[in-house]
Amino acid sequence: MNTKKRHENVLAGMRGLELWLLAGWFAWIAAIYTLAADSGWAMYGKIYGLVVVCQLPVWLYVALRGRWTESAALWWRVSAWGLVFIVWLWLQVFGMESLRVPDIPGGCFATAAMGTMVIEVAVQLQGYFRKSGGAGGWWRRISLERAVLFTIVLIALTLAAMAVSSMDDPQYNRQGFLLIGFEFSLPALFRHWWSFWSFALQFCVMYACGYLFFYINSRVLVAKVLKRYGIVLYAGGVLATAALLYPVIAQLLLWLPVNRLLGGVFPSNPFVMENAFAAIMIMLISLPLVVSIQWGRQNSQIAALEKEKAQAELDLLKQQLNPHFFFNTLNNLYALSLTQSDRTPESILQLSELMRYVIYRGKETAVEVEEEVRYLENYIALEEIRLKRRADIRFERDIRVQGRQVSPLLLAVLVENAFKHGVEPSAEAAHLHISLYCDEAQLRFRCENSFVSESEGPPGIGLTNLRRRLGLLYPGRHSLETGTKNHTFIAELIIDFS
Repeated sequence: MNTKKRHENVLAGMRGLELWLLAGWFAWIAAIYTLAADSGWAMYGKIYGLVVVCQLPVWLYVALRGRWTESAALWWRVSAWGLVFIVWLWLQVFGMESLRVPDIPGGCFATAAMGTMVIEVAVQLQGYFRKSGGAGGWWRRISLERAVLFTIVLIALTLAAMAVSSMDDPQYNRQGFLLIGFEFSLPALFRHWWSFWSFALQFCVMYACGYLFFYINSRVLVAKVLKRYGIVLYAGGVLATAALLYPVIAQLLLWLPVNRLLGGVFPSNPFVMENAFAAIMIMLISLPLVVSIQWGRQNSQIAALEKEKAQAELDLLKQQLNPHFFFNTLNNLYALSLTQSDRTPESILQLSELMRYVIYRGKETAVEVEEEVRYLENYIALEEIRLKRRADIRFERDIRVQGRQVSPLLLAVLVENAFKHGVEPSAEAAHLHISLYCDEAQLRFRCENSFVSESEGPPGIGLTNLRRRLGLLYPGRHSLETGTKNHTFIAELIIDFS
C-alpha cells in the first residue's frame, strides 16, 4: 500500500472515530440531563434527538470532509470550518439557551456545543502532529501522570463553572449551602468571575491530594518497592504511606473554604478511618494500571535497544560491503590506464558517479529504484571494459511505478557476485542475463550467469551480508533464492512492498 493510500485510510479512520466520539458525547449529555430532570427514556430520547438535530451540520461536515475539503481551496476550507465549528456552535451556546425549549433542562445545548468544539480541536491537533512528525513528539509522549493532571484541571474547571452557574438558582443555593447542579451559564460565569477561579483552584487542590497518593504509588511503591522487594513489602509500604499522609491531607482539605460552602464534604475529624481507607483505595485501584504502564515502558525500552542493535549491525554490514566495491572499481581504472583506451575519460566519469553513489547515497536508508539501476549500468559498463573476452551481457528492466524506493546497494551485490565468480574466471564464452521488474506491490531481480566449477576457496562475504541485510531491512517481506542448473548460477531476489 503506497503512502497516499495509507494517508487516506488514516484520515477516513479519524473521521469515523470523530463521529463515534460525538455520538458518545451526545449520549453522555442526554444521560446526565435526564438524570438531573429525574426523568426516563422519553426525556433521554428527546434530549439526544434535539442535540443531534442542532448539530447536524457538524455531522455532515465531518462525514463529508474527506470528499471535498482536500481538493478545495484553503480559504474555502477555513471558511467552512469556521462557519460550522465557530459560528454555528456559538449560536447554540447563546441562541438555543435563550430560546429555552419547553421541558428541556437548561444548559444541555451549550454543554454539547462546547464538548463538540473540544473534540474537533483534539482531532485536528492529532492529525496535524501526525503529519508534522517530530513537531508532535510531545503529544505522543504524554505520560500517564501528565494525563491525570490534565484531567484533574479539566474536571476542576468544569465543576467550578457548574458551581457558579448554580449560585443564582435558589433550588441549589440555600442558606449558605451550595449544591452543584448540572447547570452552565456563561453570563453567570462572568458575573462570578473571581468565585469561578477560586472554586477552580480549590477543586484542583482537592483532586491533587488524591493525585499525590497515585504519584507515590506509581513512582515509588510500584517502581521500586514492588519491583525489588515483592508484594508483601509493597503492601506494607501502602499502609505506611496512608498512615503518614492521610491526617495531614485531611486537615488541609478541611481548611478549604469550599468545604464549608458545600456543606462539609469531608469529615470534621481528620483522623477518621474513612480518610485512610480512601487513600489506600486510590493506591490499590491504580495498581493494575500503573503495573501495565511500567510493563509497557519496559517493553518499549527493550524494543528501542533491539532497534539500535539492528541498526548498528546494519551499519557494520555496509562498512564491510563498501570497501569491496571500492577495490573492484579501482582495479577497473587500473586496467583502463594500462591499455590507454579511448574510453578512459568516459570510464573515469562513470567511476566518479559510481563512487559518489557508494559514498553518499549508500548511507541513505532508501533510494529510488531508478538510482540503483543507473548505478548498475555504470558498474556493468566498467566491468565489460575489464573483461579479457567478450561476454553475452544483457540487462532488461521493466519499471512500472516511478519513485518506488529500496535500500541502496542491495541489487549490486548479486551483479558483483556474478562477475567475480562467474563471468571473469570463465575461460570460454560467458553470459550474464539480468532482469528487473518493479511495480507497486513488489520488486523482482534475477541474475543468471555461467560458471565453470564451484569455488574451492572460502565463501565471500557478499551473499552472506546480503542475506543478513535483507533480514534486518525486510523481515518476512523478502525472498532470496540461489541455485545452479546446467553450469548456470541463478539468483532471484523478491522484495514485497505491501
